[in-house]
Amino acid sequence: QVQLVESGGGLAQTGGSLKLSCVASDRTFSMGWFRQAPGKEREFVSAISWNGGTTYYADSVKGRFTISRENVKNTVYLQMNSLKPEDTAVYYCAASRMRYSSINYDSNARYDYWGQGTQVTVSS
Repeated sequence: QVQLVESGGGLAQTGGSLKLSCVASDRTFSMGWFRQAPGKEREFVSAISWNGGTTYYADSVKGRFTISRENVKNTVYLQMNSLKPEDTAVYYCAASRMRYSSINYDSNARYDYWGQGTQVTVSS
């Protein structure tokens, strides 16, 4: 069982930046970030292929967030710039144990492992 540990969440002002990190206890393949705001369903934020060659973003964060990974460290990052109050949520890291999958990157079903989440709060 691979464990994922997120860090880097916290409080930021509108227009500010935060960088999230997620360390996996073992090698994983595609990785992603999802978020859940109070009273809302968990939603896709961003994902990255196993070799980092392909990235995916929700329309709401495109141009503001950047996902990256360092496979030697089993780590994925989410650089969040130009933060907005609507970005406030618990952010979850997810990882797949399959190198190839027909399931879309923005689907929960693609991922086998999930972190505990890290809170991001953006004040207006």
